[in-house]
Amino acid sequence: MAAIGVHLGTTCCCVAVYKDSRADVVANDSGDRVTPAVVAYRENEKIVGLAAKQGRIRNASNTVTKVKQILGRQFQDPQVQKHVAESKCSVSTTDGKPRYEIDTGEDLKTITPEEVTKLIFEKMKETAHSALGSDVNDVVITVPLDFGKNQKNVLRQAAQAAGFNVLRLVHEPAAALLAFGVGQESPTGKRSIFSYSFSYVTNCILCLHSHVLVYKLGGSSLSVTVVEVNSGMYRVLASNTDDSIGGECFTEALAHYLSLEFQRLFRQDVKQNPRAMMKLVNSAEVAKHALSTLGSSNCFVDSLHDGLDFDCNVSRARFESVCSTLFTQSIQPIQKLLDEVGLAGSDISKVVLCGGSARVPKLQQMIRELLPDVELLNSIPPDEVIAMGAATEAAILLGKESIAPEEDTVTVECSARNILAKETDDAGTDVYTVVFPSGTPLPARRPHTFQASGDLSSACLELYESEDKGCKQETNKVAQVRGVCISFWDWYTCQRVTY
Repeated sequence: MAAIGVHLGTTCCCVAVYKDSRADVVANDSGDRVTPAVVAYRENEKIVGLAAKQGRIRNASNTVTKVKQILGRQFQDPQVQKHVAESKCSVSTTDGKPRYEIDTGEDLKTITPEEVTKLIFEKMKETAHSALGSDVNDVVITVPLDFGKNQKNVLRQAAQAAGFNVLRLVHEPAAALLAFGVGQESPTGKRSIFSYSFSYVTNCILCLHSHVLVYKLGGSSLSVTVVEVNSGMYRVLASNTDDSIGGECFTEALAHYLSLEFQRLFRQDVKQNPRAMMKLVNSAEVAKHALSTLGSSNCFVDSLHDGLDFDCNVSRARFESVCSTLFTQSIQPIQKLLDEVGLAGSDISKVVLCGGSARVPKLQQMIRELLPDVELLNSIPPDEVIAMGAATEAAILLGKESIAPEEDTVTVECSARNILAKETDDAGTDVYTVVFPSGTPLPARRPHTFQASGDLSSACLELYESEDKGCKQETNKVAQVRGVCISFWDWYTCQRVTY
């Protein structure tokens, strides 16, 4: 039995296979175990991975990066607008949806994010087949906790268009925990799995109740999640995602330092030269990866500016000094999230590290200092752990085909975002109150008292969904109910309100 697990990140992707009773990550044709999620278009070819990333210097306008940020979103979405502002590849809109504009010299083509994602999945499938030696297409794919229903559908369709048979989509924290077997221990040897907001629990065996923190620091975002592990089930108590910090911030800080060193040596400023800065960014990224295992790294760039070669040795201590503020910013959300759920550091039994930037030794040291009594799970490389968990889940699903569904599955649906009720205070200002926090098992019922003037004969209750405790867009409305007594039913699954 063989199966595939794919983790599609914002900046990189990784594929693992389950074979011979174990999961392992597969190296691509460049020999790397992680592949850049970058697609480059040329006149007669499409390039995916490292070659596309390295070619950005000369082909930036036709190179698509971070496609996951806009997948399944409308053009007016704030996340899409941020992507448009940062992308070197031009982004337009058609029917309210984002499209990439590719100029190959002959004509201007428009490419959908789904087409780009399909090419990345094809690359992952090709890499997996190189290890399995067969046309195995059964796959489990991971998604972030905050992925909406439409984003999941679009991701699934892109994978299917690439030739995959998608067994299930699982959330990234659940896959990370599964890779380490957290909560899966059992004296009978049986295993139990539960993924927040997804529907699968296998052979539930009672195990010790514990709290685990999943720390994911990727290329463009930081995600911290507190998970309650109980009887083999994973329940997300709280999660926080920060798009302002990620591994690219460390790379850019180091590239800025290198530009200052070049200016000090040659009295020339390269910061106004986009091509030179991109070369420095590439060199800084290589150095950053090396400094996770080595004490120093040499940065050499041939003909960086005006024919001048640049050679600079960067120590790990220098790198940590340059990024000290960013490291602190990366650690602060941990304590903030613990305070939000009312837990102390001593209540956390394990910390699971995932995301390539979680490899940085200084960050791991700072986590140990903040949570000195926890077990830090980092034996699996952080940028590979999510894909390995997905491959393990794929193998479990394939191995359970003979078990009757009623014996194998317990369905537990949960809200992916906060559900807020809109009220108006005495000053006439709109006030939003969280009535169903994200992670609430559904269906759910909450009593909530609304204040109104005594002569009010009818009421209209508006419900909104939001990732935070406020609501900035009218389009976030999920229901409008007239009456005084309501019960919210699973909007995400049933898309209806009963009252």
